Amino acid sequence: MTSSDVQSSTGFTPGRVLRPKVKVLPEHARTHNRSLVLQTLYRSGTQSRADIARETGLTRVTISDLVAELLAEGLVVELGQRESARPGKPAVLLDINRAAYQIVGLDLSEHTTFRGAVLDIDGTILQRADVPLDGATGDAATSKVDELVDRLVALATAPILGIGVGSPGVVDLTGTVLTAPNLGWVDEALQQRLHERTGLPVVVANDANVAVLAEHGYGDADGDMMLVTVGHGVGAGLLVAGALVYGSRFAAGEIGQVMVGTDLGLDATYNRDQVLEHWLSVPRLQQRIREAAEAGQDAAPILREAGQRLGIALTPVVGALNLSEIVLSGPTELLDGALAEATIHTLRSRTMAEFHGTVTLRMTTLGQDIVLRGAAVLVLSGQLGVS
Repeated sequence: MTSSDVQSSTGFTPGRVLRPKVKVLPEHARTHNRSLVLQTLYRSGTQSRADIARETGLTRVTISDLVAELLAEGLVVELGQRESARPGKPAVLLDINRAAYQIVGLDLSEHTTFRGAVLDIDGTILQRADVPLDGATGDAATSKVDELVDRLVALATAPILGIGVGSPGVVDLTGTVLTAPNLGWVDEALQQRLHERTGLPVVVANDANVAVLAEHGYGDADGDMMLVTVGHGVGAGLLVAGALVYGSRFAAGEIGQVMVGTDLGLDATYNRDQVLEHWLSVPRLQQRIREAAEAGQDAAPILREAGQRLGIALTPVVGALNLSEIVLSGPTELLDGALAEATIHTLRSRTMAEFHGTVTLRMTTLGQDIVLRGAAVLVLSGQLGVS
């Protein structure tokens, strides 16, 4: 089976809910219901045709038709009959063919290295590769991406369902990186370039959006949430009502450039030295902690101040969207402790306790592979309609 046999979707549609749960109108039915069957098997594992019909609300005739189609395409497999003491013919159990495809994922968010992996459709990393960035920008950085993709495609041991890429910067729905200053990219048509290079489906998205998809698909996400990524810069991904929030110009979550240095007074104009990244980016935090250590001072006040600034930036977002949780992704030694405590204290102090007092803040459980695993969710959702 080739990649042309699966859905040709190249990305997300704004407002699209990631996990189909109910049947829809006839004009949209077949594609949606196909995804509904795959989603049920993907999340629940082995099920009979009758099990799927009960869980989805679809008729047994519809299920039988869809399953026959998915079996013919190799996306679903029969696992044999269910053991049963009841009279009659035992039901045949089904599952997604979890060995049918592999996924290539790229994480371009680190400032020293481009990282990549080959994953199975459950998000398990099978192979890894990385390419040192060596300060490359512009076309040189794009060539590094080409090199990494070529290596990963060669490492795959099954047909590739697609390539998912998490990139820093502002990325539109065509997978064009509108701006990524650290890489020197402006209007870099990365998705189109990689598709033309490999002939495979490719989805490129902002790294923080990719990370929040990983938390939704493989982590402990529960309800509306915001995931804040802290690295060379600071960004965030927003998931509301089960769908990603992109914003009118694809820059939702770009909180790193929000001024939080209110010390300058109400008439202060935009100043990059007063934006959140000035206090919270990893290089800046590490520099300040190093300077404190050389002066024989404790790092805790530095981390608390950074947490307070983050809380100031997040408070209106939590207030406006009534989020249930904030998730942090980045170096645990910097974020988990004094910084996180100061952030949640600031949030709860500046919002209405009646409605926002239960907001939680925690570290992601997915570690440094969060963007790589989110890249797999990009592909799964785009090509199969599951997450």
